[in-house]
Amino acid sequence: MIEKILLANSGTGHTEEMLKALMEVPMIQRAKVTVLHVVSPQVTAEGMTQKWEEGGKILASAIQTLNLDPGQVNAMLREGDPKDIVCRVAEEIDTDLIIMGSRGLKRIQSILENSVSQYVFQLASRPMLLVRDDIFVKKISRVMVALDKSDASKDSLKLAISFVRDIKNGQLILVHTNPDLKLKPGEIAANPNEDPVLIPAITEAKKLGINYKCVAPEGKPGERICQVAEELNVDLLILGSPDRRPSIAKGLPDLDRLLGQSLSDYVRVYANCPVLLVRSGS
Repeated sequence: MIEKILLANSGTGHTEEMLKALMEVPMIQRAKVTVLHVVSPQVTAEGMTQKWEEGGKILASAIQTLNLDPGQVNAMLREGDPKDIVCRVAEEIDTDLIIMGSRGLKRIQSILENSVSQYVFQLASRPMLLVRDDIFVKKISRVMVALDKSDASKDSLKLAISFVRDIKNGQLILVHTNPDLKLKPGEIAANPNEDPVLIPAITEAKKLGINYKCVAPEGKPGERICQVAEELNVDLLILGSPDRRPSIAKGLPDLDRLLGQSLSDYVRVYANCPVLLVRSGS
């Protein structure tokens, strides 16, 4: 259940539109929202005053745009490094979901350009909804969840079901990619409804009376997930992102992920819709 949302608002991008779309989903409508804007430290008092004034205007504009019940939203202005502040505030308010904008930078580029969303994605232990600056945010109706046998995948399915079950005419799209399957010319692909990874999800969808569709494409998972999302005009893509960092390194970015070894890193860059990344146990 998502009861508390942290919206990290930089003053650009489509995060406000994303939150407004989310607030139309029944399971989200009662959530408390914290809108956070971070100003960077300045050398002079005059510069600091200017930044705080600009930050206040950004927050005021966001609150007005969101048009939420005053008792449902809280504005927060902080000073510091945005990467660290977002992670810290997420822990302070014990948020259930972080919403952030993303420039969609590729892996190495995001490191070199000190990407805030990439940093938070690496270190946050909570579900994170990334909204690329170059995509169009739509009303949420078709929710796609990419599944495998991981615990993070199971958590993703639960969240996807909670989104779709109360959306009028909503559809749950269940996807499992098989990188080892290579069809020969003329060979017909197996029925996705019989995919052993998808069967438990199908059973749950049927039990709850949810409209669903199954897809089990062959090929590279990242590429195929993004292709299916585009072909089916998906409004929101939910993906499990297992936390592989050892406990001793919780305060450090996972370098092999930063260098582009993770599926979730690929999808967050190339998917043409908002991507909600779910940590196992989050």
